[in-house]
Amino acid sequence: MPQPQIISNPNIMRGKPDIDGTRITVENILEQLAGGRSIDQILEAYPHITYEDVRAAILYSAEST
Repeated sequence: MPQPQIISNPNIMRGKPDIDGTRITVENILEQLAGGRSIDQILEAYPHITYEDVRAAILYSAEST
């Protein structure tokens, strides 16, 4: 199921999937989670994204593998 807030535009972040309008890549979110940061810590660091954005990044990644 596509995640509408995740986009891939070759002119933004070299085409890496990112949260629409933020320039925060799915890769960045996953690296932070893998490094031990919680979703709450990510949201604190990036107050312009939402829990749903982080969830969409995780789902996008799961669906892409």
